[in-house]
Amino acid sequence: MWYHKPVINEELLQSLPNLKIVANSGVGIDHLDLKLLSSYGVKLSNTPFIVSTDTADMGMALMLASSRRLVEGYQMAVSPDTEYFPADWLGDELSGATLGIVGMGTIGYKVAERAKAFEMKILYHNRNQRNKDEERAVGAIYCKKIDDLLQRSDFVLLSVNLTPQTHKLIGKRELELMKPTATLINISRGLVVDQDALVEALQNKVIKAAALDVTYPEPLPRDHPLLKLKNVIITPHIGSATKKTRRLMMENMIESIQAGLTGLPIPNEVL
Repeated sequence: MWYHKPVINEELLQSLPNLKIVANSGVGIDHLDLKLLSSYGVKLSNTPFIVSTDTADMGMALMLASSRRLVEGYQMAVSPDTEYFPADWLGDELSGATLGIVGMGTIGYKVAERAKAFEMKILYHNRNQRNKDEERAVGAIYCKKIDDLLQRSDFVLLSVNLTPQTHKLIGKRELELMKPTATLINISRGLVVDQDALVEALQNKVIKAAALDVTYPEPLPRDHPLLKLKNVIITPHIGSATKKTRRLMMENMIESIQAGLTGLPIPNEVL
């Protein structure tokens, strides 16, 4: 499967009685019915570790682009109407700011490693607290309650899997807990955020800005209000989109398929 295609439904499974494995590109499997696959005896693999470095880089890129208003700055610099650059056109510093990471898995931890180099204060919320050595290595402080992280962070970065528990994890209540000077960054899945609530929060200056590599749907309808807001950066779900990583993803998928066809243990099998 690449870009969620082909759609794996009962009709397809019935038409492929000898199907042994579905190899899914990327980490997310929220588009798949695991119970349905299992009922047909079909195994599933993904590529969870290959994408983590590039996706963490993307998180930092969005954070920098949003804080320093790079898209607005570019538009100003190339506009035929620009006669001068205003002296009071300012962004925000990352250095010394507080980053709250929601979801400290492989990607979230790599973001923390990068943020440490920017001398950021790092908070994180996760289902399970990481061990003290891992926390100490990046200077991260665990927030058992997400509310604490939201209230204290200048940047809130989402790096969680989409599950029933994380569906619209960030809604109106959570956005109102954030600082009015805070920025929301989403590199996980669009449905982790209630987009209607986000639009309202951005329009009413409940939060300062958002930087999103993911939305729902993808792409957004061309008349969607998020596309009209100056305090939003949206990229086309390109967290893992580098030549090297995409090639490694395909190699991982082929290895899983070969193992599934020969009865060997499947690398990165989703159980």
